[in-house]
Amino acid sequence: MVTATALETELLELAGSVPDPELPVLTLHELGVVRALRLRGTDAAEVDLTPTYTGCPAIEAMSLDIERVLREHGLREVSVRTVLSPAWSTDDITPEGRRKLREFGIAPPRTLGTPGPVPLALGPTRTGATGSGGAAEAEPVHCPHCGSADTELLSRFSSTACKALRRCLSCREPFDHFKEL
Repeated sequence: MVTATALETELLELAGSVPDPELPVLTLHELGVVRALRLRGTDAAEVDLTPTYTGCPAIEAMSLDIERVLREHGLREVSVRTVLSPAWSTDDITPEGRRKLREFGIAPPRTLGTPGPVPLALGPTRTGATGSGGAAEAEPVHCPHCGSADTELLSRFSSTACKALRRCLSCREPFDHFKEL
């Protein structure tokens, strides 16, 4: 017999297997946004989902996809709760998710490591050897194509609000960088 805990774990993995609507190379688990699942009786569940930022336009699509996959698995009632605290951070992206981003041509976010405010530095747009050496540049953004740390910011926003457009000064290829949050 399957225990409730084992079933909750199985259903949480299933909810986490849903692809992110804006970055389909990642699952919601790899992105780190599916936080918890609780069974309500034998055929109902409540899922906690934390958006990457308040007002994220993909939250509705994520919720509907989670509801669909869990209903297809036999649950009659599924509710997805948007949970804003604790806030999502790019540190919540799994190592597998970071690897997939890099292979897809997107520079993964640098690891912040400690909770709290994200450091902000105003100044030159280049990183690596040509950067200003400020706190935000302690770890340069590496090109996902050639691995060079010599990159420059072209635009703070790219195809989605959570990505910036950069160019590698070594291989000259443009690439998206998943911004640190």
